[in-house]
Amino acid sequence: MTMNIAGRGNIARRGMMAGVGAALVAATPAGATPAPPAYWTATYTTMRDDARLTAYRKRLNAPDRGKPALPILLLAHGSSVSALPTFDLDVPGAGEYSMMDVFARLDYDVWTFDFSGYGRSTLPSGNSDIAMGAADLLAIAELIRTETGENSFHLMGESSGALKGGRFAQDHPDRVRRLVLEAFTWTGAGSPTLTKRAEQAEYYRTHATRPRDEAAILNIFTRDKAGTADPRVGPAMAAAELPHGTAIPSGTYLDMTVNLPVIDPARIKVPTLVVCGEFDGIATEEDLLAFMAKLATPDRQYSVIPGAAHSLSMGLARERYWHIMHSFLTMPG
Repeated sequence: MTMNIAGRGNIARRGMMAGVGAALVAATPAGATPAPPAYWTATYTTMRDDARLTAYRKRLNAPDRGKPALPILLLAHGSSVSALPTFDLDVPGAGEYSMMDVFARLDYDVWTFDFSGYGRSTLPSGNSDIAMGAADLLAIAELIRTETGENSFHLMGESSGALKGGRFAQDHPDRVRRLVLEAFTWTGAGSPTLTKRAEQAEYYRTHATRPRDEAAILNIFTRDKAGTADPRVGPAMAAAELPHGTAIPSGTYLDMTVNLPVIDPARIKVPTLVVCGEFDGIATEEDLLAFMAKLATPDRQYSVIPGAAHSLSMGLARERYWHIMHSFLTMPG
C-alpha cells in the first residue's frame, strides 16, 4: 500500500491552511460574512490485486492522534461518474454541491475513491462489476485502517455504489457502522430505467467498457423527471468528469440488467437507511420495501425524498437528503 508522495506534501500545507482559515473565521467582525473554511485534504493510492486505486480525504482540520477520532464516512460513487465529480463538485453560482464539504463541516472525516476503471484508478483486467467493487471497498477499508487506526466506518453508496456497499456490508459487517443505500435497487423488478438498459445487455456481456459522453451525463438529470435538478449541474459534472475519458467499465450495467439480485438482505446485519427520490426510475417502491422487510437488522429506515429523482445529492432537494442522512448517522446507539 502506498501513499501519493505529492499528496503527502500537500497534507502539511493544507493542514496549515485549515488552521489559518479557522483563525480568520474567529476574527471576523460581528455581522460580516465569515470566510469559507479551508479544508484539510489528502490523496492516497493503494492496490487491489492488479488495480491501483486512488482515494481522496477531506476534513476541517488535520488528523491529530492526541484527539478523539472523528467519525469516518466513506462515499461510494455510481456507474457513470467517478468520485470527485460526484461528491466534491463545484457548480459556480448554484449553491453547495460538495457532499464532502457538507459532511466535513459536520465534523466527519470524509473519504471517497474511484472504483477500478474510473477516474484516476486503473482497471488492468475485468469489468469493475459489483463483486469487484466490493473487493475495491475492502482495499480502501484497509487503507483507512492504516491511516486512521479505525477498523470501521459509516458507508454511503449511490446507485451501483449502493449495490457494492451492500455487498461489502453483508460480507464484512464488522467494518461498517451504519450503511446508507441511496438510489438503490434490489431485484430490479418493474424498473423503467433497467428495462431500457437491458436492451444493451448483449453489448455489456461482450465488452469490458462502454462509451459515456456528455449527453449521457446530462441524461442522468432529466431521464426520470425534468426540473428536479438545476440545469447548471449536468454541464459542471460533465466538465469535471470527461477529462478522465469517454469509456468506462460495463460491469455494473451488466449486473444490474441480467444478474440482480447480487446482495442478500438477510445477511446485512448493520443499521441501514434506504433512501430514494420520488421520481427515481431505478427501482419501484415494492422492490425497495421487500428488501427492507428482509434485512437482518431491526435498525432500519426507509425514506423517500419528495421532488427528487435518481441523483439525490445533485438535485434541488439535496439538502433534505443530507439532513436525513446525517440524522441517521448520528442516531444514538
